[in-house]
Amino acid sequence: MNIEKRVRELVEEKIADKPNLYLLDVKMHPSGKLMILVDGDNGIGIADCAAISRHVGFHLEEENVIEAAYNLEVSSPGIDTPLTSLRQYVKNVGRSLAIKMRDGSKREGKLTGITEDAIIIEEKIKEKGKKAQPAEAVIPIDQITETKVLISFK
Repeated sequence: MNIEKRVRELVEEKIADKPNLYLLDVKMHPSGKLMILVDGDNGIGIADCAAISRHVGFHLEEENVIEAAYNLEVSSPGIDTPLTSLRQYVKNVGRSLAIKMRDGSKREGKLTGITEDAIIIEEKIKEKGKKAQPAEAVIPIDQITETKVLISFK
């Protein structure tokens, strides 16, 4: 049995009645650490993480899915975790993003909107000898290799 696939099913089952929550990733590390990343349209609280952990842990034990000792960790993605879901872009509208493109270039700008297959950012375009001007750019999702939210401490 595929452990990660079974864990995905268990998490989806547990959050089915909470439409604002969504599963981002499940990883079984060789070290025995089972990592579950869950997020929510308004973030996710400790109580929800604990409930998911109990549900998954109980069923894994009942079904004896994992033979060896393992460590189960349920959390929300950290601030330095790249965005992987369109829903994550939605909740970050208005924030500044650092984007790595498929062609190796990097872009930076404030996320102003989202379409089905692209994000819209406001970049500051600097021309020599002139003040930086804001310019809207539409970036297709399939051209992005990584997006991180830029944290401002101003």
